[in-house]
Amino acid sequence: MPPQPKRKHSKGRRDRRRAHDAIKEINLTTCPNCGSMRLPHVVCPNCGHYKGREVVAVEKDKKA
Repeated sequence: MPPQPKRKHSKGRRDRRRAHDAIKEINLTTCPNCGSMRLPHVVCPNCGHYKGREVVAVEKDKKA
């Protein structure tokens, strides 16, 4: 059987431990080619460009 705590931790001590557990906001940048939002240092999923050149060929959907 594992050891159990001898005393209750205060709410302040518990909350200080959980201070870094908050969900962080996603850092998004605009693509210079198409203007859509994307993650930095990642190929744009909308147009397939990275650092000014096309890296991935993306097929355009034609809606009739």
